Amino acid sequence: MTTIALFGAGGKMGIRLGRNLAKTDFETRHVEVSDAGLKRLKEEIGAEAVPADAAIDGADVVILAIPDTVIGKVAKDLIPQLAPGTMVVILDAAAPYAGYLPERADITYFITHPCHPVIFNYSETQEALHDHFGGIAAPQGVVNALMQGPEEHYAMGDAVARAIYAPVRDTYRCTVEQMAYLEPGLSETVCASLLTVMKQAMDEVVKTGVSEACARDFLLGHMNILGAVIFGEVEGVFSDACNKAIEFGVPTLMKDDWKKVFEKQEILDSVKRIT
Repeated sequence: MTTIALFGAGGKMGIRLGRNLAKTDFETRHVEVSDAGLKRLKEEIGAEAVPADAAIDGADVVILAIPDTVIGKVAKDLIPQLAPGTMVVILDAAAPYAGYLPERADITYFITHPCHPVIFNYSETQEALHDHFGGIAAPQGVVNALMQGPEEHYAMGDAVARAIYAPVRDTYRCTVEQMAYLEPGLSETVCASLLTVMKQAMDEVVKTGVSEACARDFLLGHMNILGAVIFGEVEGVFSDACNKAIEFGVPTLMKDDWKKVFEKQEILDSVKRIT
């Protein structure tokens, strides 16, 4: 049986992971230090926390379900204590890509991050339709990277990822650097920023006297069909009027050099700002 030490077990992400791990054959040891986290752990999973040294004793896998901003500090103290061959699972590429993981050649670093359920959701149950984050009922993709360690460890890391993010539709293997291009580059710097602008644009329309309900329905409805056409979910073409609006809108809204956010140095700078 694979033994997992889950650090940050009482946090928001830790609870999600712990709940899914409870459904598996993995032996899970929960590590939590905050009073609020200990309370959530008991109430939501029915688990008791154990000291860190007891959790890592004989553990095959150590999962750090903790904020990016403290991974470097926690890892600096924790990694030297781990037995050779231990797999350390990090849930985001930011800290690893920024260089905050201690050098130690005899352990494995495995990075895994959820894609989250796609907006084109054809699930048949209400629970899955409303599972926007993932890890509850809606199938999602997962991105994995074996940062260092023996190749045979990838299968174990993938199995852990499929368990903590279940239900999983597909897993995709990338490098740590490629994961950094996906996030923060694609998902946060670009997607989150543009969605924020779209919400601000909706607010501007509401200021003209259009009701918020009307503007919201109109925007989200058009996001649905426009997104389906742009991403090839359905066959279709835009009207001449829409194409003209895009031709005017893109250069008006976007700087000519906006793609520099995907330059390697900018991705690294972005990751360092986050961590």
